[in-house]
Amino acid sequence: MSALTLCALIFGLMLVLMAVRIPIGVAMFVAGAVGYLLQADSARLFNFLNSQAFARFSSYDLSVIPLFLLMGQFASQGGLSKALFEFASGLMGRFKGGLAMAAVLACAAFGAVCGSSVATAATVATVALPEMERHGYSGRLSTATLAAGGTLGIMIPPSVVLVIYAILTEQNIAKLFAAAFIPGIIAMLGYMVAIAIYVRLVPGQAPDVDARSRASLMSGLRGVAPIAIIFLIVFGGIYGGIFTPTEGAAVGTAATFIAALMKGEMTLAKFKECFYTTAENSAMIFVIFMGADMMNTALALTQVPNQLAAWVGGLGLAPIAVIIGILIFYVVLGCVMDELSMILLTIPIFFPMIMALDLGLPPAEKAIWFGILVLMVVEIGLIAPPVGLNVYVVNGLAKNVPIAESYRGVLPFLVSDFLRTTLLLFVPSVSLWLVRFMK
Repeated sequence: MSALTLCALIFGLMLVLMAVRIPIGVAMFVAGAVGYLLQADSARLFNFLNSQAFARFSSYDLSVIPLFLLMGQFASQGGLSKALFEFASGLMGRFKGGLAMAAVLACAAFGAVCGSSVATAATVATVALPEMERHGYSGRLSTATLAAGGTLGIMIPPSVVLVIYAILTEQNIAKLFAAAFIPGIIAMLGYMVAIAIYVRLVPGQAPDVDARSRASLMSGLRGVAPIAIIFLIVFGGIYGGIFTPTEGAAVGTAATFIAALMKGEMTLAKFKECFYTTAENSAMIFVIFMGADMMNTALALTQVPNQLAAWVGGLGLAPIAVIIGILIFYVVLGCVMDELSMILLTIPIFFPMIMALDLGLPPAEKAIWFGILVLMVVEIGLIAPPVGLNVYVVNGLAKNVPIAESYRGVLPFLVSDFLRTTLLLFVPSVSLWLVRFMK
């Protein structure tokens, strides 16, 4: 059996298992194990599993993932998302489409203490959807706004996706967070501009104005103050050299728990739920890690990734053309896979290829720039048809909105995503500007 045929068999088996609703981590593990056994004996497979599992899960850097997930759970269960939306709606209510813009602002702020796209979309949606419906916003605009706004959960640091990218490529987590900050702000502003244009071009999607009183704005400001303080403590401490990203995650988690207690909404049942949900999500991520490791090892044995890199290099394509091709591949792959699986499965293949290209950037900056680009296109996959995980999640909360309407609603946000990704692709300094101030 040729190496290419074996690769096709491994990927085909993974897709078949996914099609019959086997969890993707298990599907990758089984496909990888079968591919490994076709190239080596069972003794080598068991020896690999014995060493790889310990090597992967004993990594200190991985502890930052459950900490940031727990931080997001405390913020969600503690009622902080409601305070964020109230402040944002008081700030933006004077504009046409203001509540939709407020939902985007709330998603961005909540993403600063969450790190998960789906969690951000679902949490803010539970607060914002009823309010937007009550004020006369269409189901199309409401669900699409919250699905797109939820992607800010992985663009505004902290980002679980960026943490995993940093671990896989051995990059500095703090620098990747800094690189994502400006693109994340651009994404937030781009979504708000898309809403402003959309509600003016398409009648009946939003009321003219929903002005809130100054008292309402000040009340919301008091409610949002804990989030701002937590953000300053965590990222001020990280970039001030006071503690590492992992220590910052621990400090942020403790601070978020205290803020939730002070708000008075953290009951014992909710406290337990925070840990149960964090444990489930962490276990899911680690299973995907193990499955991706197994599959990537089987693919590496075939030598096809190296052959692919050599083949691409021999085509004589411009480096930027190679980057564009990889980004398009990510958008397509996002139609059938979640963001973590895509990162874990593809980065070991694409990253060496990118580092071999002459892009006029130092190796460390090139790695960070590519990571932000990948983050951008992974985010597109979360709202792009025919899957769009965020769209499914938010639409499931809006029982009376057909999912086709939600997909139509995300089109303006996809245009914004395309424009932003193009900017970052051709102007790397947008994402590298803050990084260059760091030692």
